[in-house]
Amino acid sequence: MASSQNSPLFDHDPREPSLFLPGNLLEGARRQKGLAPWRAPGACLLDMDGDILERLVVSGRAHRDPSWPCFHTRLHRWALDGQEYGVVGGTVGAPFAVLVAEELFASGCQALVSVASAGLVSERLSPPFFVVVDRALRDEGTSHHYLPSGRFALADEALVAGRERPRRRPSSTRGCRWRRCSVAILPRSSSRAAAPEEPFSSR
Repeated sequence: MASSQNSPLFDHDPREPSLFLPGNLLEGARRQKGLAPWRAPGACLLDMDGDILERLVVSGRAHRDPSWPCFHTRLHRWALDGQEYGVVGGTVGAPFAVLVAEELFASGCQALVSVASAGLVSERLSPPFFVVVDRALRDEGTSHHYLPSGRFALADEALVAGRERPRRRPSSTRGCRWRRCSVAILPRSSSRAAAPEEPFSSR
């Protein structure tokens, strides 16, 4: 039973269906804008910093799709080796990134990759390098609306396995990411408490 003393994050069942559905939100936006029915590419990329998208646009390899109905973002289409991809830049923050991801999946996207920068916490590695995230320390709110309470959100091992590139530059390694709502608020005590988890990065 819900308590007025507890955070709403922990006073609900994450398996309960949402009152608002991403597909309905997009359909409402599509009608308001007078756009034709639309379908997302089967594979899409969320580019938080926007650097990848900027390079693709400047080089003429990505072009904006004016039929993407989302009010808050712009989707570009990018073709490589006969396969078309969707790219959305500026997806900063977990709540916003999850909203865009949900809208893409509701529109036909089958596979989604998110690429982002982060602040380095671990002292064991020196940049530049990629981290293939296999678990996330849940020091934020968004994941609690999708999963039961717990210290970590774990990635699907089948997706993580074999993604490391230790001998290539920049190298990549698998590891833990520290998910925070704001990196501007990072007390030293929290950093010390998280140290046993060996998080590589915080975002």
